[in-house]
Amino acid sequence: MKKNSTEAIPLILDFCNWLKEQKKSPNTIATYKRELEKYQEWLQEKNYDIHHVTKGDIQSYIIFLEQEQKSLATIDKTIGAIRTFAKFLKKPELVFGIKIKPVEKKEKIETLSSNEYALLLNQVKEDGNLRNIAIVYILLHTGIRVSELCKLNWSNVDFIKNELIVQRNDEERFIPLSKDTRIHLKNYLQSHTSTEALFITKSGDRITERTVQYMLKKYRVNPNKLRHTFCQRLIDSNVDLEIVSRFAGHKDINVTKRYVKPQLSKYKLEEVINNAFINETLG
Repeated sequence: MKKNSTEAIPLILDFCNWLKEQKKSPNTIATYKRELEKYQEWLQEKNYDIHHVTKGDIQSYIIFLEQEQKSLATIDKTIGAIRTFAKFLKKPELVFGIKIKPVEKKEKIETLSSNEYALLLNQVKEDGNLRNIAIVYILLHTGIRVSELCKLNWSNVDFIKNELIVQRNDEERFIPLSKDTRIHLKNYLQSHTSTEALFITKSGDRITERTVQYMLKKYRVNPNKLRHTFCQRLIDSNVDLEIVSRFAGHKDINVTKRYVKPQLSKYKLEEVINNAFINETLG
């Protein structure tokens, strides 16, 4: 094989066959294969060998991606592929202790104000589309990504435990369903009889991300804004940072910390200090 070739080597093909045996979805297999091929190309440029990959090689590649200013989501996807590849090699220790530099987000996080939040729910309910109502409530009350929403099946909803089971890559997370979300989801589910996909189009096909984005555009919002609103509301309600991170599916808790903001003015801080030491007396 010539240098810098991106042709999949037998080892990567064997990995893909192993993923099939592990019952991974075609999308997951394609993603992992693509990320490993990128990693393979980088290794070749450094005269390294994917057959003898080391922890140092992996850390160097992550640093390279950070220097290329790749997004945290892209780096997270890469690490997920390499982590699973390490399991395939029976060397899971290769990814132990791999460090990721937090990505500083310069842009302001956009969330719905209380009035915008109420207006959105009122508008979508007034339009009366049961599917769209359920979608808006799930995005707002669970914070899942639009890609995750589109992949939901009936089996991902547990009305007995009142939770949503979200699957992403090799992991599952369980998010409690609010009372309103359960009500609107049940109303929607009673309106169609799909055997697998939770949200479908009028023609009965699984809903796409573009369809959801187009629907939300009518209400002048986007999926990210609803996801940010979910996280921000939990943080503002003093929910533990690790819990919010787990619900949101953040790999790096520094991403969740973006929603933490100073709650007290300088005057209030001085008042807190004075009250904390109110029983102190001068000597």
